[in-house]
Amino acid sequence: MAAFISSQKTDYGVPHALTCRALGVSQVWYYKWRDRAPTARQQRRADLDAVIEAKFTASGGTYGSPRITRDLHEQDGGSRRTPSPGAWPSLA
Repeated sequence: MAAFISSQKTDYGVPHALTCRALGVSQVWYYKWRDRAPTARQQRRADLDAVIEAKFTASGGTYGSPRITRDLHEQDGGSRRTPSPGAWPSLA
């Protein structure tokens, strides 16, 4: 929900206070969410996204998801989870 509140300001210029009021959430909750440190999962995802982007860029944009996924599994001995499909469209 907090991501939605942030997107309203970015996409449509709607103030956070107005969006919070319309959704029935406190502004304190929203700002607490916005200013928090990334969770362990978010940090792992950001790290993985950086590795994927680096491999994609290093390949000159020719490696697709199957090749990068295979490379990641070989690099970690198969311990890394497969990158989610959501990571791929942002690279194209």
